[in-house]
Amino acid sequence: ALSSVAVGQDKAAAQEVIAKVREAASTLSKTGDLAQFNQKQSPWVWKDTYIFVEDCDKKVVAAHPIKPEQIGQDLMSIKDTSGKNLYQEGFCDAARKPSGVWLEYRWPKPGEKEGSRKISYYLSAEGTPYVVAAGIYDDKATIAELSKLTSK
Repeated sequence: ALSSVAVGQDKAAAQEVIAKVREAASTLSKTGDLAQFNQKQSPWVWKDTYIFVEDCDKKVVAAHPIKPEQIGQDLMSIKDTSGKNLYQEGFCDAARKPSGVWLEYRWPKPGEKEGSRKISYYLSAEGTPYVVAAGIYDDKATIAELSKLTSK
């Protein structure tokens, strides 16, 4: 197999994000192992995106492979690069729906300082307090379109 020099330059597609989030939620449900989601070199970090995990009981960031300094941070205090609160009350309830939930915000791509439009898919890991997520950096996709993909 040829190794790609431009790692991280490939854009993750919405379908990949959905599949990875579902797989990660299932893995976390079975193992309860958060540590794997803090590793930069792991199957949970790919192309231009990564899996991150929120704890809906404690309302904090539970795992983050790119910004480990965020672990333990209060969810309600996290702001995107435009200064908007990332999470609203009711976010955890929405993520617990079988289809999960999509949120749009501005966030830097890994290795960048400036915020880009990011839409992330959040899904509860059954039997745990955790919500697993990953996002796409996209200027055109709408939450309505993406929600059609996850309601199937």
